[in-house]
Amino acid sequence: MTHVEQEPTPHTPAATADPAPLGLAAFALTLFLLSVKNAGWTDGTDAWLSYALAYGGLVLILAGMWEFRNRNVFCATAFSSYGGFWLGLGLYAVLIAGETTPAQEANDLGWILLAFAIFNTYMMLWATQVNQAVLAVFVALEATEIILFIGNFATSETTIKIGGYLGVLTAICAWYASAAGVINGMTGHTFLGVGKPLEHRLAPGTEHR
Repeated sequence: MTHVEQEPTPHTPAATADPAPLGLAAFALTLFLLSVKNAGWTDGTDAWLSYALAYGGLVLILAGMWEFRNRNVFCATAFSSYGGFWLGLGLYAVLIAGETTPAQEANDLGWILLAFAIFNTYMMLWATQVNQAVLAVFVALEATEIILFIGNFATSETTIKIGGYLGVLTAICAWYASAAGVINGMTGHTFLGVGKPLEHRLAPGTEHR
C-alpha cells in the first residue's frame, strides 16, 4: 500500500496585539505634560519636549505602523499623524524656536495648530464610526487645538491657558480610552465601557475595534 505524504497545513500567523491602547497612552501623557505648562500649573521647564520626541513621537508612530499591520486605517492614520505632530513640534522647539522672536514663535504655533485642527476635523467626524470613547478624545482635541491656535494668533496668555485646561481634559479622555483597551483586551470582555459607534454604516468586514 503506497503511503502518500500529506502537505503540512500552513499555520495562520497570530494577529498582533491591539496597539491602540499604547498609542492613546503615548498621546495622552505627552499632551498632558504640554497642557499643564500651557495652563501655568508647573514651575518647571519643558518636560514635555523630550517626551514629544520619544513617547509621543516615536512610540506613537510605531503604534500607527502596527495599526497598518492590523488593517485599521483610522488608527493608523491618527497615530502616525499625531506621532509626526509631536516629533515636528519637538524639533521645531529644539531647532527653530530659539532663533525666533516670541511673536514669530506664536505665529508659527498658530499655523501649526490650525493645520492640525483641519486634519482633526475630519478625523473627529470619522471617529463617530469607532466608539464614543475615541470620539470624546477627538471632540476634546478639536476644542483644544482651536482655542490654542486662536490664543497663539492673538498672543493671548489667558486663551492659551484655557487651551491648556482643555488639553488636560483631552489627555484624561485618551487615558480612559487607553485603559479600557488594555483591560478589555486582557479580560476578553467589556470591563470599561467605550460606547458604540454613533452610526454604523461600514461595509461588512471593515469594522474597527
